[in-house]
Amino acid sequence: MIKKDFPEEGELIVGTVTKVQNFGAFVSLDEYPGKEGFIHISEIATGWVKRIRNHVREKQKVVCKVMHVDKAKKHIDLSLKRVNEHQRRDKIQEWKNNQKAEKLFEMLADSLGKTVEQCYKEFGSDLIKKYGSLYEAFEECAYDINTLKNDGFTGEWLKKFEKIAKENIVIPFVEIKGLLILKSWLPDGIEHIRQALINAEKSEYEDVTIQVKYIAAPRYLITVKAPDYKIAEDQIKKAVERACEYIKKYKGECEFQREIGEK
Repeated sequence: MIKKDFPEEGELIVGTVTKVQNFGAFVSLDEYPGKEGFIHISEIATGWVKRIRNHVREKQKVVCKVMHVDKAKKHIDLSLKRVNEHQRRDKIQEWKNNQKAEKLFEMLADSLGKTVEQCYKEFGSDLIKKYGSLYEAFEECAYDINTLKNDGFTGEWLKKFEKIAKENIVIPFVEIKGLLILKSWLPDGIEHIRQALINAEKSEYEDVTIQVKYIAAPRYLITVKAPDYKIAEDQIKKAVERACEYIKKYKGECEFQREIGEK
């Protein structure tokens, strides 16, 4: 992937510890070939660091925050303690995704009979500019090739790009749940509740599933599986609205309780 020559201050980087000394550690920047940074012992961990090797070791993969960059001296100050666990996990995943995308892009270039540089020049750089990274471009394509087409991307390379994306990228799905409470006081109320639940399960999208499971009258577990949380939240809201709108036409009651448990 085309990168800047130097990282920016405040940026999170993935690096490999190359040397550990009493006053700090040297780190090669995996995303910036040929560049090395330094973590002073005061930036290794919070509190007093008695023995630096209890915290870092040679060949260890680390996520650091860039504190200062001196391009003239080619000096980069890093911090290990200013990166929390959530940031570390996200950055490592992003780094792994980008590495995978680069390999897939090499496969694409080979299948097209072109060099990687040619492919970057023709469409790769534009994909990164549009979607933020090559991996996200592959992910969008695996989800729906029309997204790229609607964004103005054209050419024979699209067919092979889609094939590689669909064969190698797993679309992440999220699942959210809620508790739907339905009551009806009519003699045939059970039928109206059944129809309200059927209405709730009608999805607007092919890749969104809505399921309602009986718990114990009048409680029903509603589960929505979607490509992301925004879509999932929107669809569970609309599912509840459909159920409530129907049951209230037949003098019923509807209540919804959003569960915290998500995965």
